[in-house]
Amino acid sequence: MPTLRNKVALVTGAARGIGAETSRALARKGVALILIDLDAEPLKALAAELGDDVALAVAADVCDLPAMQKAVDSGVAKFGGIDFVLANAGIASFGSVTQVDPATFKRVIDINILGVFHTVRAALPSVIERKGYILVVSSLAAFAPAAGLTAYNASKAGVEHFANALRLEVAHRGVTVGSAHMSWIDTPLVQDAKDDLAAFNQFLATLPGPLGKTTSVDRCVDAFVDGLTKRKRRIYVPRWVGAFAWLKAVVTSRIGDRTLLPPVPRILPLMDEEVVKLGRSTSARNVALDDVAVDPK
Repeated sequence: MPTLRNKVALVTGAARGIGAETSRALARKGVALILIDLDAEPLKALAAELGDDVALAVAADVCDLPAMQKAVDSGVAKFGGIDFVLANAGIASFGSVTQVDPATFKRVIDINILGVFHTVRAALPSVIERKGYILVVSSLAAFAPAAGLTAYNASKAGVEHFANALRLEVAHRGVTVGSAHMSWIDTPLVQDAKDDLAAFNQFLATLPGPLGKTTSVDRCVDAFVDGLTKRKRRIYVPRWVGAFAWLKAVVTSRIGDRTLLPPVPRILPLMDEEVVKLGRSTSARNVALDDVAVDPK
């Protein structure tokens, strides 16, 4: 059976949510961890919890390639190399294309796409040396669009195809690549959207079947650990998300529009009104971290 013991994993977005809980689960499996996040305090607390012999915490912005290279070099120096990369860092914005703050839209693209590139670029030489595995965190949003979440949808579709192309580039080097696709997971990203926006909660209520349901972080972590262990090509959480990968052409056709369009004239203006009242197009947590990225002191 495949084992994770004595392997080294680099995890971005490691301070909270899926990144933090997956790191804890990997540590229990005997994995050493290079933990990267812009949110320094919870990141340091997690590393302290896991122990200095198990985890190295590096506060860095995935949008900064030199900073990511420095973080990777520190991890390789401490643990000898990198076997796994979990490119998990990501944020979302809300509001229509006519209302969303352009700077926030750009920040989503920078973190969710360029951040994945920078993570992989910095870690890839060591991963190639150890014939490792890279897991890029995409989303159900890569297959199914949602009004008011355009930047997130575009970024997650982008990193899915980044993973597909990367897989072709590194297969002959002994490296495998997977992508993870989740529906709504009970992370700070989803929690903040629910707290900020009545429109987001109404949007979830309009979705048919399981599409509006939120899945626990623990269930997602179990799938990620299993995927890392088996070096899976695709991870779906919950499993029904896989059907949307096959049905993407239908979901984005006129047939799919018939399901997705009806609530938009009511919910999207409400979301835009709430964005104006909030004075921001993303969570307060993301705004605070953006300030750190601008002035890391």
